[in-house]
Amino acid sequence: MGRISTKKNKNIYQIKREELGLSREKASELLGTVPSERIEKIENEKTIAHPEEVLSMAEKYRMPNLCNYYCANECPIGKLYVPEIKIKDLSQIVLEMLASLNLMNRKQEKLIEITADGVVDNNEIEDFIKIQEELERISITVETLQMWTEQMLADNVIDTEKYNEIRNNNVK
Repeated sequence: MGRISTKKNKNIYQIKREELGLSREKASELLGTVPSERIEKIENEKTIAHPEEVLSMAEKYRMPNLCNYYCANECPIGKLYVPEIKIKDLSQIVLEMLASLNLMNRKQEKLIEITADGVVDNNEIEDFIKIQEELERISITVETLQMWTEQMLADNVIDTEKYNEIRNNNVK
């Protein structure tokens, strides 16, 4: 096994690899398509990981949140459109979702009033923005639940086979 890094500001890729107890050489073997030299450059931020490398790390390291991190922080398009999702407990996710949905139920009539004429006029903009912000919170909470689910599947806490079977039946 290689020596342990004493670097202070490790990036997420190095942290996740080290959490698994993998040297760069072992990580390269696990990933199959990413040489250890490239892993070193990514971890030392001399180069940005390619999307397919991040996908491979997320799968092989069993850490699906690496994909969201990459999109939210490194991808030029994602930086503009993808919020970074933080892993939370299921109970916290559900409570946040219910609170946002309850608030949106109360604002539903206001949204109908604002949008019924197809125009958001100057005296409606403030309410419209508040509703947009709440809808964004709901969207982020949904993404957080999805990330939680992906992590539970990766950790084998949720039966992947059963999950996929039921999910595929519901899609049809």
